Amino acid sequence: MFDIEKDYNLKIDELRKLLKSSRRFDQAIELALEIHAVTHTGKVSLSDSPTFCDDLLEGLENEDYSIMPTEKDETIAWHLWHIARIEDLVGNLLIAEQPQIFNEEWMEKMSVSVRDTGNVMTDMQIIDFSEQVNKQELIKYRNAVGCQTRKILKSLSPLDLKRKPGEEYLARLVSEGGLLEVKGSIWLKNFWGRHTFAGLILLPITRHHMMHLSDSVVIKEFLLNNR
Repeated sequence: MFDIEKDYNLKIDELRKLLKSSRRFDQAIELALEIHAVTHTGKVSLSDSPTFCDDLLEGLENEDYSIMPTEKDETIAWHLWHIARIEDLVGNLLIAEQPQIFNEEWMEKMSVSVRDTGNVMTDMQIIDFSEQVNKQELIKYRNAVGCQTRKILKSLSPLDLKRKPGEEYLARLVSEGGLLEVKGSIWLKNFWGRHTFAGLILLPITRHHMMHLSDSVVIKEFLLNNR
């Protein structure tokens, strides 16, 4: 498992360099898969050892997922939802140009009424969502997204790294409810649209996860210290 302060960032820097060279494509994808595996449960990469994500989830009670320590924080449930939805949208719609994992069946399983990434949720909406969502099904949804992402990464070619998302699929981010047509959400459409697939592999497919999992670890530490 990577040390979050040192090894992980070194791996990201190495991946950034590898993605710039088509001759090192195989190494880049291998490293992307390695980094990706750490930020998901072991079920996604079939890891025999606990991942960073496994360590985060271990010992959490159901109510722990919906606690917001301060107004500057979110909740663990929100962080998991946010990174799963973004990975699903970017990996499937923008890179693979195929349907996202999220659908009506998953909405019902997770007991949610929202479809978007949660970027513009208020604190009260975040707490309400976090109390409402079925936590185990949320984890299963994220696992399903992660498994699909690994298939997508393995299917890419060196030429794909220079491609950018197509307009049709950028539009589907909004038409399918993944992004909302408000300032705090719609900016992601232009942000992702400017990046090549290589850039999207860096953020959000790999680096974005650890940003939010680290925040979740801080929340977990707060909970453990205030039992």
